[in-house]
Amino acid sequence: MDKHAAVAAAAAATASGEDVETGEHERKGTVWTATAHIVTAVIGSGVLALAWSVAQLGWVAGPLALVGFACVTYYTSTLLANAYRAPDPVTGARNHTYTDAVRSYLSPREVFMCGIAQYGNLWGTMVGYTITATISMVAIRRSDCVHENGQGARCDAPGTVLMLAFTVVQVVLSQFPGLEHITWLSIVAAVMSFAYSFIGLALSVTEWASHGLRPDGRIAGATAASSSKKTWDVLLALGNIAFAYTFAEVLIEIQDTLKSPPSEHKTMKKAAMYGIGATTIFYISVGCAGYAAFGSDAPGNILTAPGLGPFWLVDIANMCLILHLIGAYQVYAQPIFATAERWIVSRWPDTKFISSAYTVSIPLMQRGSVTVAPYKLVLRTVIVIATTVVAMMIPFFNAVLGLLGAFSFWPLTVYFPISMHIAQGKITKGLKWYLLQGLSMVCLMISVAVGIGSVTDIVDSLKISTPFKTVS
Repeated sequence: MDKHAAVAAAAAATASGEDVETGEHERKGTVWTATAHIVTAVIGSGVLALAWSVAQLGWVAGPLALVGFACVTYYTSTLLANAYRAPDPVTGARNHTYTDAVRSYLSPREVFMCGIAQYGNLWGTMVGYTITATISMVAIRRSDCVHENGQGARCDAPGTVLMLAFTVVQVVLSQFPGLEHITWLSIVAAVMSFAYSFIGLALSVTEWASHGLRPDGRIAGATAASSSKKTWDVLLALGNIAFAYTFAEVLIEIQDTLKSPPSEHKTMKKAAMYGIGATTIFYISVGCAGYAAFGSDAPGNILTAPGLGPFWLVDIANMCLILHLIGAYQVYAQPIFATAERWIVSRWPDTKFISSAYTVSIPLMQRGSVTVAPYKLVLRTVIVIATTVVAMMIPFFNAVLGLLGAFSFWPLTVYFPISMHIAQGKITKGLKWYLLQGLSMVCLMISVAVGIGSVTDIVDSLKISTPFKTVS
């Protein structure tokens, strides 16, 4: 489902009542509601790249990488769960967001670094979602063309035009003041994410069952034109897997829905184990089934695989993905809009253009009307258009996912949880301190290597492709 659905669900779960301890919302969440939020937060468009990732790593390293990233994510999630309250995980004051937790334990400089990592990841994901949605629209156009005109037909789809159509939709949706005005969109997106994930798995299993195990599936993974290309592909695959597991930025918000007793951090640790465990089983199934079905030819996006099931079912899966990304884009965009608008208001509070606002009636909306500020209309439109321009310049699905995974995995999933754990436990230099720092350094090196691999792949792709022309 992706992070956006988890945020929306968590917000909805805590939207009523009074908490006797803090005077805030009443928390009614359980281990099972938290598990559901985690599964919906983790499973998203990253699942589509897992077959390609396993194909690059091979039958041994592929599943091991999935399990390895799952173990690291689970362990650091337990550390982050302890940081929900400060200074004590049982009796301390609550932190309602990831940034609040970092602010409670670490220095202002690290809070600033956290903000850069979070907002960079938010904006980068908007770019990635724009590319992914366009690729799916192109796939639908090509599939329908081939079905109507035969395999030998020339079926070029106007990727740039389709990307601009996606942008127009996002410009319109971006004018809603916040996610509370478009809750229905998150609900639809949540259903769609599960739909395309399970369709992709079912079609891969069907292809595997009908044609048998592909003979080019190797222990060492797919071959490449050179050893350097193989290295970059392996690093890219690791980045895609890292991106598929990322959910640390919403863990605190999910934990903020849990009732106590029992202590929230204990419930959250159980939920993380169940949620990440279930997701890992699903990921291994998707990755291995896709590799078994398509071998070294497994595409970067499994829904674009040639001959994948009946064309109408693949079209449905791609349409589900597009609808999911329309909603997901907004959940990543709205925090950026809000932060930029707060800064502008604080910088020019008395400017007439900034302070003016108008009420617009919308019949089909729950609240009946929204307040539109001209400066917000301009600002949000500019941000969406700038995002699209970048997406047109680097329209490479796997490379962008790998870069996002590299950029978000180490700081948000590893570094800050470990640093807060050390600060909370007042852990001094010793065996445990060195082990924690060693884990952080290993993950940093992996992230740096993946980042280099992703950038190299983008540069190499630009040498043989044209910017502003979408490729799958």
